[in-house]
Amino acid sequence: MLSTGLIKNMKQYLAYYVIAAAVLVCCTIGILVLYSNNSEGQISTTDYTRSIIPWDMMPLDQSSSMGLKKFNSTDELRNFLLFVQARNAANPVVQENSGMRMGPAFGGAMPVPLAAPTASLTLSQAANAPAVTDSGTDYSTTNIQVSNVDEPDFLKNDNKYAYILSQDKLTIVDAYPADTAKIISKVGLDVKGQSLQNMFLNKDRLVIFYNGNDEQYSIPKYDYMPNTVYTPTTHAVVIDVSDRQNPKVLKNYEVNGNYFNARMIGNYVYFISTSNVDYNNPVPPVVRESSKTIISPPIYYYGMPEPSYNFNTVTSFDVFGDKINSQTYLMGSTGTLYVSTDAIYIAYQGNYQYYGVDAKDRFFKAIVPLLPDYTQNKIKSIENSGLDPDTKWVQISEIMQNTYNNTSESIKAQLFSNIQKALQDYNARAQDSTRTVIEKITIDNGSLKYVAQGQVPGYLLNQYSMDQSGKRFRVATTSEYYNSANGNWQSNNVYVLDESLNIVGHLEKIAPNEKIYSARFIGDKLYLVTFHRIDPFFVIDLSADTPKVLGALKIPGYSSYLHPYDENHIIGIGKEITQTQYGNSEPLGVKISLFDVSDVSNPVTVDTYEIGGPTSNSDVLSDPRALLFDKEKNILSIPISEQQYGQPVPLGTQGGPAIPYYANNWQGFYVFGVDPSHGFTLKGKVEHNNGTDYGYQQGSRSFYINDSLYTVTPNLMKINDLNDISHEVNHIGLENTGQIIKYLPQ
Repeated sequence: MLSTGLIKNMKQYLAYYVIAAAVLVCCTIGILVLYSNNSEGQISTTDYTRSIIPWDMMPLDQSSSMGLKKFNSTDELRNFLLFVQARNAANPVVQENSGMRMGPAFGGAMPVPLAAPTASLTLSQAANAPAVTDSGTDYSTTNIQVSNVDEPDFLKNDNKYAYILSQDKLTIVDAYPADTAKIISKVGLDVKGQSLQNMFLNKDRLVIFYNGNDEQYSIPKYDYMPNTVYTPTTHAVVIDVSDRQNPKVLKNYEVNGNYFNARMIGNYVYFISTSNVDYNNPVPPVVRESSKTIISPPIYYYGMPEPSYNFNTVTSFDVFGDKINSQTYLMGSTGTLYVSTDAIYIAYQGNYQYYGVDAKDRFFKAIVPLLPDYTQNKIKSIENSGLDPDTKWVQISEIMQNTYNNTSESIKAQLFSNIQKALQDYNARAQDSTRTVIEKITIDNGSLKYVAQGQVPGYLLNQYSMDQSGKRFRVATTSEYYNSANGNWQSNNVYVLDESLNIVGHLEKIAPNEKIYSARFIGDKLYLVTFHRIDPFFVIDLSADTPKVLGALKIPGYSSYLHPYDENHIIGIGKEITQTQYGNSEPLGVKISLFDVSDVSNPVTVDTYEIGGPTSNSDVLSDPRALLFDKEKNILSIPISEQQYGQPVPLGTQGGPAIPYYANNWQGFYVFGVDPSHGFTLKGKVEHNNGTDYGYQQGSRSFYINDSLYTVTPNLMKINDLNDISHEVNHIGLENTGQIIKYLPQ
């Protein structure tokens, strides 16, 4: 017979399941009642028909496949959200086997990799997309990831003008020729205390993004008094700059939700806005032009339940016309955006470890195989029946109790010992509960079509962790979890997906106990940097659906960003690392490296160059758009900031106490030449700030027009001769001038 304590524990265990089942049944009944009283939706674009969504078909198992659906009314949306809310309450998310992703900021004892999207990359795509005009003037543009897919930035330029955003102002500089460069216009946009985000430049049109706020009114169901609902909005303002002294606002599109990111392909802009969802009183996003509603986007959702939901609205419009399109997707929080010339990929981190999912898998894989055969057969018969899960468990637990009651104490003790060992083995093999969910939307001249959802284990580092090549989509992730056997554990993976985002190939458990710090897909190769105490630089073959490691190189430090030089050489930009006497890693200076990968089985380091000490930093480490590289011009320009501490400065009286150390803040650009055989040559430094005041602000860019190098920080533009960096041709102050600023009417 079972001991009294064991029987008591089993009864409590059974009681908890019965209570949970009762709660779930009550919640489900409540939702059905809501449906029976369903009323008309608040916002409609078509003649909605009332329908009841078959919620009972919604699986807890994340492997189940559910097609894309569209809500037919706001009430239908609300009822779905209330159902999910009730289900989450009855089945709370647990993360027993998943570890928390943690890490200090850059400059701390342990570095954190660049968090940021990419596509299959050719060498021409890797540079700052140099352009040549009809007049023969060549110039660089923003460092983008995918050829013909422009990325927004706070600075844009062509062969003559530079456009710079700062706070609520747009500054237009007549930049070329360099010796006569000057500000020709500084205008403001009335953005109500917000800051301008970034912009696109397309011929004589600018598209500027900023966040605003929308005030709406909604009457709660069966109430009478309207409630004020404040929601964030994204503005996309189209400005005509053909007359650069008098820019003119042409359109002001406004979409509910915070601005997330954008891309421009040809004359079409695609941007994404995200907003939280009020489960009790959801307010569907709308698109306005000059405060007038022009589109109520249809809201789509996937049948698989999420722990939480956001509205993610994708909007496209023609920069030179009136065509506009918009769709909203109810999904998890948008985390990373990757855009190819024909598809948008929205990726976010999901965790579907609802209560009971892991326990069920563990029960059938670790416990049931150790029970007597007749008990196993009965349990499997119940599991394969059509009973609901809670009734199944009541019957299974009763069978198990009967088995224990009819087993001798010695055999029972041995059984429990075997089960405990099996559970430990199961936990040691536990898989990462974190999943990256990827939504695919095809695009074509502004059209939007949702086509697929896929999932891969682990989490993404940034956009460079994703890549489209032909009909394949490739993803690099880091898996991270905790279990009692191994504690915190990490490894890295590469997955190959088809056009429907089904996994068709994989390479897992790369560099155990390390995580990805940078990734770069180039053709049929993936260059991958992982880090823990040293920097393994991997070359991975992707010529077939099954990835394989071709070669690896281990060096101190790490690279946060990888940039191709040519077919056989890769530039890495990151930090040097040293080991303390206690075995901890401490960052040193910014490090640039040149890797020779001509022998893929044996990659080697051609050269490294270290800049500054532990306090040095570069915008490139967190934003690759800050890099200027052009192989033909033989130029690599990197923004650098550094703090240097000297001796304490004494007070005026002799022998008086010394005041604290003053930091000397240096901000500027290091400009290199790159030779594939010998490495880096420092051509010169362009200093923008050097003093005890804290002059550094994040946001530094450089570009060239013909043989002039332009370096820009928030308060200053300097122009130097590309052939002699020490020769300053001109400089332009960008700080506040005290003059009256004209605000553009919107």
